Amino acid sequence: MVSYLMDTNHLSPLVTLHHPLRRRFLKAQQSGHSFALTVPVLTETLLGISLAPRSKQNLAEWRRLMPGLNMYDLDRIDAEQAANLQLHLRRQGWQLATVDALIAAVALRYDLILLTTDRDCVAIPALTQENWLIEN
Repeated sequence: MVSYLMDTNHLSPLVTLHHPLRRRFLKAQQSGHSFALTVPVLTETLLGISLAPRSKQNLAEWRRLMPGLNMYDLDRIDAEQAANLQLHLRRQGWQLATVDALIAAVALRYDLILLTTDRDCVAIPALTQENWLIEN
């Protein structure tokens, strides 16, 4: 069983009924894999799906999917780890946004695979990442 932390770009397509990512997600979930998100990802996702033309349907589908997702609240340990990641990477010439640093900190803390299309965290060697939007 594998545990994943979802970035917004992997979470928001789940409300689209025929999206290939949704099919893969549901199949993996049925196989026992677990999926989680952080508070910043929830905020970005809710904003994005609410602004879309299908906002009413998106939000209804979100409410149906949400109980199957774990939520990681952020705390002081995550904030400190995120700041440390940002400082370490900045010294190497790599900028990491605060939201991305917080997501990475949670993934590292709980040994989760980050599902993302972003390349923002590639400079963090201890972080395992997958992109299900290009991988089959």
